[in-house]
Amino acid sequence: MTTTSSDTSTKLRERIRHAITSQQQPTITVLSSLLAVQDAIHYIPDEAIEEVADHSRTSINEVWSVASFYTNFRFTPPGRVTLDVCWGPSCHLLGAQNVLKAVQDELGIDEEATTEDGTVTLRYSTCLGACANAPVVAVDHHMKGRVTPDSAAQLAAGLRTNPPESH
Repeated sequence: MTTTSSDTSTKLRERIRHAITSQQQPTITVLSSLLAVQDAIHYIPDEAIEEVADHSRTSINEVWSVASFYTNFRFTPPGRVTLDVCWGPSCHLLGAQNVLKAVQDELGIDEEATTEDGTVTLRYSTCLGACANAPVVAVDHHMKGRVTPDSAAQLAAGLRTNPPESH
């Protein structure tokens, strides 16, 4: 490990420790610690598994079993912006599959993934809770309803060329 990567790892570990100890009520369970880490840095790096195990006084295997059980945990850094496409029942009935295809085509990806340039992470959502405005997408949790394949593709293109400041 080089000095630069060692410094980066040390800083990351400090951010992780801060996330699990500096809340009004510090985390006490493996799950609450993992949630705090993901909220703070938007994914669960290997260092977090080790730090949470130490903080929770449990094994790395125990932490990994909890982390890998829940599908909402990410283990790779997300893009600068996250685009969720809802494919819940209402959105599905009103054309979410075409919206999803248009977004995938625009981003140049064919599944949940982050674009090669690291700008946009595409996620599929089982429900964004805005069924009356279906089909719905969300940019960093900000909903946009009644999207069409064309408007969703334009939105995705705009995110690549001018991503909002986030994460």
